[in-house]
Amino acid sequence: MTARYCSLAQVPAPAFAPGPAAERLSALGGGRRKWVNGTVLHYWFFDGDTDASVIPVPGRGMTRRVSWAGAEEQRDVVRSCFREWQDLGIGIAFTEVDDRSEAELRIGFQAGDGSWSSVGRDALLAGRQERTMNFGWDLTAPGERATALHQIGHALGMLHEHQSPFAGIHWDDEAVYAELAGPPHHWSRERTHYNILRKLGPDEANGSFWDPQSIMEFPFAPGLILEPEQYRGGLDPPGTLSAADKESVLRWYPPHPQGSPALVPFRSAPLGLGPGEQADFVIDPPETRTYTLGTFGDCDAVVVLFEERDGRPRYVAGRDDGGTEQNATIGARLVKGRRYVVRVRLYSAWGSGETAVMCW
Repeated sequence: MTARYCSLAQVPAPAFAPGPAAERLSALGGGRRKWVNGTVLHYWFFDGDTDASVIPVPGRGMTRRVSWAGAEEQRDVVRSCFREWQDLGIGIAFTEVDDRSEAELRIGFQAGDGSWSSVGRDALLAGRQERTMNFGWDLTAPGERATALHQIGHALGMLHEHQSPFAGIHWDDEAVYAELAGPPHHWSRERTHYNILRKLGPDEANGSFWDPQSIMEFPFAPGLILEPEQYRGGLDPPGTLSAADKESVLRWYPPHPQGSPALVPFRSAPLGLGPGEQADFVIDPPETRTYTLGTFGDCDAVVVLFEERDGRPRYVAGRDDGGTEQNATIGARLVKGRRYVVRVRLYSAWGSGETAVMCW
């Protein structure tokens, strides 16, 4: 039986204004979809009778309405896979919620729509009534737990491993197109190219080498890969988190330290960050009003504001100034007696290299 593959939606490459140096663009390519460390990602399962959409029936010229709801045993597989990623000790936490409006990740189980996920922070671009992840087949079948681990990898910002520029894979392109044009995929050439044959940029790859054992790798039948020669007879990854998967996700999301310095209104705080590093601050507003938070200096950064509720950070607002000439600023109403957390992640800095954050 042909393996069933994840199909990511085609997302246009970001358009940056002319001028940024190659080092800036490189840093942006590697980090623009990653969450700031310390984020708690809330997930919710579609369960209503009206949670459904119309999809085509391949090869029959018909459409049908199919529910997004999934059975409890399917949800349990996904829950266990969230726990497996979190139990690595990463600085990202996953929490199930019972209100879709509170969820960054909204999960459906629509049969016939394939399995897919938004990549990292792209999930924030989806409307509250839309899915950010879907499972299109039975996750309780032998070997299919890997599908849930794979999609959560995408939700963390990881991409397909076989598309790594370090893989050195030489495909039989026409054999790949023919394989994916048939059942169970019925993919167009454009979709096959985007999800299989297209090479990622070096800064988009999950790591600096190809890991054929990665959970983000697909199995491939004999005759699709011409080189490396050892995979002409097929590639069959184990469907588990590899050592390189664990190293990669812990590099982006190391265990999150407890305790952060205070960010006092009208007093700037130097950041002193290197590329990819992060600084966290707490704000205890002295009065209830609208505040502005922002970075200073020649840098590309993402700034995210959270409110602590029951001891856990809840997303309030975020700004990403990557590739622009303006610094990131956030305007938000902060309430006296509540605590807020600001996380600043640096892509890159230039000029003097001195950067700071302030609220006022």
